Amino acid sequence: MKKIIFSALIVTMGLFACDDFIEHDERGTQNLDNYFQTAEECQVFVNDLYRSAFMINNWEYQATRLANETATDDAWMGNTGQDASSFQPAAHYLIAPNRMGYLSTEFAKRFENISACNLAINNIPGAPVSEAQKDQLVGEALFMRAYNYYHLVNNFGGVPLILTTLSTSEMNKERVSKEEIYAQIESDLKAAIPRVKASYGSTDVGRVNKWACTAMLARVSLFQSKWQQAYHYADTTIVNSGYTLEPNFVNIWDVNNHNGVESILEMQTHPITISSSIWQGNELCTFTGARGEKKENFPSNSTDDVMDGWGWGTPTSDLENCYISEKDDIRRRSTITRCGEAAYGDEVDNPTHIFDLAQNKSGRIIRKFYLPVATRRALEDKRFHAPLNVPVLRLAEMYLTRAEAAYYQNNFDQAANDMDVVRARVNLAPKKGTVTGNDLLRAIWKERRMELAFEDIRLYDIRRQIDPDTQKPVIASLMGANGSFIRYNTTQSTDEYETTNLKELQNKGINFDINKHLLWPIPQSEIDRSSGKITQNPNY
Repeated sequence: MKKIIFSALIVTMGLFACDDFIEHDERGTQNLDNYFQTAEECQVFVNDLYRSAFMINNWEYQATRLANETATDDAWMGNTGQDASSFQPAAHYLIAPNRMGYLSTEFAKRFENISACNLAINNIPGAPVSEAQKDQLVGEALFMRAYNYYHLVNNFGGVPLILTTLSTSEMNKERVSKEEIYAQIESDLKAAIPRVKASYGSTDVGRVNKWACTAMLARVSLFQSKWQQAYHYADTTIVNSGYTLEPNFVNIWDVNNHNGVESILEMQTHPITISSSIWQGNELCTFTGARGEKKENFPSNSTDDVMDGWGWGTPTSDLENCYISEKDDIRRRSTITRCGEAAYGDEVDNPTHIFDLAQNKSGRIIRKFYLPVATRRALEDKRFHAPLNVPVLRLAEMYLTRAEAAYYQNNFDQAANDMDVVRARVNLAPKKGTVTGNDLLRAIWKERRMELAFEDIRLYDIRRQIDPDTQKPVIASLMGANGSFIRYNTTQSTDEYETTNLKELQNKGINFDINKHLLWPIPQSEIDRSSGKITQNPNY
């Protein structure tokens, strides 16, 4: 039976890919006999792997990213003016196999992209193109397969491991262990390193390079508590990559500073090569933008200045207090904008950012995804054309990864030094010598929270970090009936916005159960589709 080409080719052909992980019907007219025959076909196919893996230009897929943010102590669902049923399962830990909200498509979409990655990895080597291009494109596909499995293993644990293009009779695969998935992630990233370039010129900026692979290896090593390996790959990236910390923290997310000196890999909001004409606008700008802006709130009194955001994923006062406790005004204002406060870096055009508090749980929005007024004026379509890149991997994370890995290898001076490098960038005093033992570890974790907020990593962090006092995952000390985040919101907080807008309940997270919520459930539809070969996570 002829094997079929999945989502990336289907997208390239302008058709809509099936939402299901297991696709039983052959679609379209192109198959393995008549594709991958030109350099352009190979290039366009791999370009689509970026779009599918990063999913920056589709609001439904970006909603899965925000759903994970709202399951942490960093974000509320936020929008209290509309139906929140798609965010509520994760945000309030009411999730079930048949009630997953926006997370219901994550499993299927990741496997669609993995299927497309497999096509590239297994077929481009036989294409009539140069060896250099084959290596580059296969390397990029290997990275993307690893990236998709990284999200799958952190959301769902062990999943089916699929490395070839399957026929319809081969699709019902059982889950393998999370250790096997991580081993494959590492194998793919290591195999990609000698294939991809070490650096890029202006015509191919934004593509996966060698240092994206080493940085991702550092991250997944940290997540597996492989401290020596995490240290090695973080150190290799810091010492050899040529990237440096952005001098001004807020400029990491500047619409005029794409692929800056710190960004190892970014989600691109413009075609990543001349072979692709599809514009990838960043819909996170709309998704998290302030709801209820009015032209009267801007000095220009112009409708061109209004973003008309949807107001989802609003920062908590608990996160803001984290910055305040360190007197970290630079990262606070670069990460959070309070209603009535000037938008940091956009003070002239938006000196008192005002929006509808009745539709905003926390009276705050995410500054990292804010679209400046001058940029808004130049866009015909603010939702689809927002030109804001989003970092996937950046150098500051590598310093904090090396710091944590050094700590666990009893190299406490190195751990403190790396943490202080990140602090110095935002004019904070060093902590070396002032914190020791478990307090040093917690200080490193606190820096990760402040530095990487809303960068799609907080939920994974608090699930994998083990509290040295309780020997339980940190999330268990934050969520649940006795969680510090719940206690703060329900018995301690006097925040003027959160405590007065009770359309979203103050006890968000009280339903957390450590016996099941360290992973999300497998969608019941995928279990059914596999005829029961895919088993469910415990206690769902």
